[in-house]
Amino acid sequence: MSAKTDWTVLRMLEWATEYFNEKKILSPRLSIEWLLSHVLNVKRLDLYMQFDRPLTSHELDELRALVKRRALHEPLQYITGSTSFYNAEIFVDKNVLIPRSETEELVELILNDHSTSNSISVLDIGTGSGCIPIAIQLEMPEWALTGIDISEEALTVARKNNSTNKTSVKFLNGDLFNSKSLPDQIYDVIVSNPPYIPHYEKSDMDKQVIDFEPHLALFCDDRDNVYQCLVKYAQGHLKTGGILYVELHHDHPPDNENLFDSKLWSYQIMKDLGHNTRFLKATLLG
Repeated sequence: MSAKTDWTVLRMLEWATEYFNEKKILSPRLSIEWLLSHVLNVKRLDLYMQFDRPLTSHELDELRALVKRRALHEPLQYITGSTSFYNAEIFVDKNVLIPRSETEELVELILNDHSTSNSISVLDIGTGSGCIPIAIQLEMPEWALTGIDISEEALTVARKNNSTNKTSVKFLNGDLFNSKSLPDQIYDVIVSNPPYIPHYEKSDMDKQVIDFEPHLALFCDDRDNVYQCLVKYAQGHLKTGGILYVELHHDHPPDNENLFDSKLWSYQIMKDLGHNTRFLKATLLG
């Protein structure tokens, strides 16, 4: 990317798409559109009305640094520092997972199930960036939202997002595997998108996930133990009629018959919009 060359928006789009293709970057055209719109502070679609716009030397310098990072497979969201999630703008860095569209569906599920509830309490276990409780509270400001995470670095990100989105979610440190560290109160809803990917699947995952996203939030040694801990905690901390929502590995749903006491729970496995097994919804009967 020579500074001596006359670079226009169109020339940059074409050059970087080819460059990213050579580097085997996912979605090469989208990648440069995202970076270029970030540098120019315009919407991606607006780039197509500015094909002949020349890039300044300052813009080229800024873009050059971002292109180098993307060429190393760093996720776009980490490069630009934020991503849209449901109704919120969420800051992300290497300490938190990048929110996925499936998790937006989980938020939608909770909101639809409780659309007539004026004031309920919700706990998000393994909150990461805080995207789930923040998105929920933006829709339901009267609800009492709490997010917990084992990572203090993740909680720093969550609290920043809380401030940026002007929400009032309470964020606390807690470890799912140490029940004494978790809040000792009763909730209407408990939700979790826990680490559920087995370590042996690392070799099948994309480089930008393995090399950049936090493994603590992705991988687990014993997925069944994760689900058992969630159910055990929820059983003691949900109101009668309260609901536990869990995002699942689409290829590894839990063994519900061994996970739940049918006298205490009513449960169902639900699919996402891609028709993959994705969500567990369990209601505490008593």
